[in-house]
Amino acid sequence: MTQTGIPYVFMRGGTSRGPYFNRADLPTDRETLAEVLLAALGSGHPLNIDGIGGGAAVTTKVAMLSSSQDDWADVDYFFAQVSVEDRLVDFKPTCGNILSGVGPAAIEMGLVQATAGETEVKIRAVNTGARVVARVQTPEGRLTYAGDAEIAGVPGKAAPVALNFMGVVGSATGAFLPTGNLRDKFDGIEVTCMDVAMPMVIARAADFGLTGYETVAELDANRDFFARMEAIRLAAGAAMGMGDVSKSVTPKFGLLAPARDGGTIATRYFMPWNTHPSMAVTGAQCLASCALTPGSVADGLLDRPTESPASVVLEHASGTIDVLVDFEMNNHFTLNSAGLLRTARKLADGKIYVPARIWEGA
Repeated sequence: MTQTGIPYVFMRGGTSRGPYFNRADLPTDRETLAEVLLAALGSGHPLNIDGIGGGAAVTTKVAMLSSSQDDWADVDYFFAQVSVEDRLVDFKPTCGNILSGVGPAAIEMGLVQATAGETEVKIRAVNTGARVVARVQTPEGRLTYAGDAEIAGVPGKAAPVALNFMGVVGSATGAFLPTGNLRDKFDGIEVTCMDVAMPMVIARAADFGLTGYETVAELDANRDFFARMEAIRLAAGAAMGMGDVSKSVTPKFGLLAPARDGGTIATRYFMPWNTHPSMAVTGAQCLASCALTPGSVADGLLDRPTESPASVVLEHASGTIDVLVDFEMNNHFTLNSAGLLRTARKLADGKIYVPARIWEGA
């Protein structure tokens, strides 16, 4: 055999897609695992022509599932971000959009038994330690992808997947404000460095001479902005205790501006070397938390909700995303949990093949 076949389920989760594997079907050592994922996705070519990636960061993501080793959880979810062209695999972050498909995929794989009406799947995000409860539609005990839920960035309607995130504060750095400050300044730009579900560096669009309403294409074409943003991200990453982040997708970068379409605040999110076509689930939680925190760079950009839970509507490049934030405001902002509604759909299943010279199989 010149190739090794690995069982997988190909899913769209939220506004991302990629293969979902049973962790037991993959190499145990991290180095070989990375090579297998690079081959499976086709990293190293702008179109991922020799793999199943889609030539964009939102289509080169991987979920690896297993029965949880945590007494609380049903499923362990291990995430990998595979680069499109650079042949890099980043195991540090997690992805909330791909997480949207974890509950359905776990049922598809037989890791969780569906119950009548709705199935609650308790998920431990291995990369960050976050705990997430997913509620998946299973009428008559059977998984369905049909429904009336709509999310910006995905055409059509599908069955809703309700997600409730807990334990996401300081998930990567151990602190809500990793630098210890509500605001820092790098290269003359004020930012808030915050770690809620995803470590982020958040700035005001106007401080870069932007409106905050630019399209994805307009932002991606603005290479001067990206060069300055990356310099700030690298400096902020070091200040956040994350070391040299030049080859890591974290911390992510976000921009804020006053809402103009009826939302709470306008946002743009970066992955970080190009603009996200919509909004990451993890990034949405961090941006919503920043919007609610007095003293952050969001000051003056919104009428800040004061009662909990608060619905924070983030305007993004493709529409809006609603984050229901349960919080406390004593001397400072404290996040209890964040809820979002997503959808997912199974696209294919079977085996994906990688050259046997990379891995001969279990």
